[in-house]
Amino acid sequence: MFYVHSAPSALCPHIEWAVGGVLGVPVNPDWTPQPAQAGTYRAEFSWTGKVGAAAEMASALRGWNHLRFEVTEEPTASTEGARFSYTPDLGVFHAVMGLHGDIMIPEDRLKAAVVRAALGEVTLENEIDKLLGKPWDDELETFRHAGEGAPVRWLHQVV
Repeated sequence: MFYVHSAPSALCPHIEWAVGGVLGVPVNPDWTPQPAQAGTYRAEFSWTGKVGAAAEMASALRGWNHLRFEVTEEPTASTEGARFSYTPDLGVFHAVMGLHGDIMIPEDRLKAAVVRAALGEVTLENEIDKLLGKPWDDELETFRHAGEGAPVRWLHQVV
């Protein structure tokens, strides 16, 4: 799934162009006003593409001011899935997704979080929250809720 949670109208065609370039098909989602932030729009659509397309989409859109989005890629028989979230204030969050949708945190990242907590630099709870994407979820939740009931468009690409 690809969710644009909020974007000014001037960015909407650029988002369509960037995502369409990654997927290799034109993207023309139904843009609806985002009630959580006046003057912005939201859209969502399901997509099918090559493995790694979610990362390419996130890379194409990262750093765009006034844009909030999420993109997920389902796991395959030979690859894990991925989730990317982006907000202007927090930047990009990336998580590897397991077969059942769980976030898979690599061992070295957990060990580093424990070390930083042991040194008193951070609390373990805050570090685990960051590893799970909680700050991004907290910021995006208002925008997600405002989009309930919005139409979804399905895009398909034969690979």
